[in-house]
Amino acid sequence: MHQICFYIGSRPIYWYGVMVALGFLLATAHWSWLARRSRLPQGFGSNLAFFIMISGILGARVAYVLANIPYFAKNPLHIFRVDEGGLVFYGGFFGALIAVIIMARVQKMPVWALGDLAITGVPLGHALGRVGCFLNGCCYGIPTGCPLGVRFPAGSPPDLMHPGLHLHPVQLYETAGNLALYGLLLWLYLRGRKNGTTVALYFILYPLLRFGMEFFRGDERLHGMGLTVAQLVSAIMLVAGIIIMILRYDKPGTANAQAHSQPR
Repeated sequence: MHQICFYIGSRPIYWYGVMVALGFLLATAHWSWLARRSRLPQGFGSNLAFFIMISGILGARVAYVLANIPYFAKNPLHIFRVDEGGLVFYGGFFGALIAVIIMARVQKMPVWALGDLAITGVPLGHALGRVGCFLNGCCYGIPTGCPLGVRFPAGSPPDLMHPGLHLHPVQLYETAGNLALYGLLLWLYLRGRKNGTTVALYFILYPLLRFGMEFFRGDERLHGMGLTVAQLVSAIMLVAGIIIMILRYDKPGTANAQAHSQPR
């Protein structure tokens, strides 16, 4: 756990913010490459990344603030301290989803074609964000005796919750899962029709990963119906992904994402 990356004067720059920024940069490079490969207009990939970044961070922060209303009611200025941590992935995901739909409509591009392109970069950026969580000491795991267990510094939030114990590095587990998912989605996108099946596969596989990872989380979690909120959202996404796959699997798709000239 190393929260501070460097200082600008006396102001600390946190690893969490650095890793989130790096995740967005890598995702931007990915989207720009796919856009060029699909012969989309110059700058399309970076524009997509910009709108996803703004809407994603906004959605992720709003979800985190809503989940911690008592704290932010007493510390309202901390609402804007994203660099210190505090982003809920599913909030960011649905914020970014709205941005993709709006961009597709504005560009008069098939929504599913843009969705398939955009979704491929999500696990890549997410993987780097989880490394930031590990360095920040948030989203930590439950105690474990396995060789992969890590011990956080004395006095840190994970140590205060589980004093002196080794914990599952669940953040890094999810990083590995996201990188594998990134490779699979990219492989499918490069070989498949752009008809929504890549979106459907993400909606199926990431919720399965997240649902399982929640059992290894040792930080405080919001619960309902015997599951964490993240597990409930994962279950809903999984059902949605299966439905999308059934409805879109046999649908014709664009040969590449260039079919943006046809309104849909």
